[in-house]
Amino acid sequence: MIEKSMELFLEELSSAAPVPGGGGASAAAGAMAAALGSMVGNLTTGKKKYAEYQSEIEEIIAKAGALRDDFKALVEKDAEVFEPLAKAYSIPKEEPGRDEILESCLKTAASAPYEMVVKACETAKILERLAVIGSRLAISDVGVGATLCRSAAEGAAMNVYINTKLMKDRAYADDLNDKTFKAVAEVKKSCDETYETVRKSLMGE
Repeated sequence: MIEKSMELFLEELSSAAPVPGGGGASAAAGAMAAALGSMVGNLTTGKKKYAEYQSEIEEIIAKAGALRDDFKALVEKDAEVFEPLAKAYSIPKEEPGRDEILESCLKTAASAPYEMVVKACETAKILERLAVIGSRLAISDVGVGATLCRSAAEGAAMNVYINTKLMKDRAYADDLNDKTFKAVAEVKKSCDETYETVRKSLMGE
C-alpha cells in the first residue's frame, strides 16, 4: 500500500475496494503532518538565529522522521487488519465459533487506528513546539501540519468507534473508546493552540 504512487492511492481510495479507506487516509494525513514537522526542523537546523535550540531541533527532526515512518507503516497495517475482519463477516451466522472469531477480528481492526491516535498525540506536541522555536520562514507549514494532525486523530478515532460499536466485550470497548476520546481531545487542544499561534504570528496579532 505505502509503495504505491499518490495517484494510485487516491484512485483506490475512491473506488469500491474496502481498502484503503478512512483508516488509511487518516494515517496518510498523520504521515504528512509528521513530514511537515521534519521539513520545518530541517529548515531551522544550523541557522544562527536558532542556535540556542539546535539540540532540541535535532531531536525533533529525528522524532518527526520516526513518526512519519510509523504512520506510513500504519497505512499498511490498517489494510492488513481489515482483511480478516472482512472474512469474519462472511462466516455464516449459524457456524460455531463465529462470534469469537468476529470479536477477535474487531479488536485487532481497532488496534491500528488507535495507534494512529497515539502517534498523532506525539506529532501534535512536536508541532506545538515548532510553532515557538521553528524557522519563521516556515511557520505556515507548522499550521498546516497541525490541521493534518488533528484530522488524522479525529479520522482514526472514527475507525476505532466503528469497531468498538460491534464488540460484545463492552468493558474492553468502553475502555478503548475512553482512551481514544481522551487522546483525541488532547490532540485537538494542542493542534488548535498551535494553529492559533501560527495564525496570530502570520497576521501580526
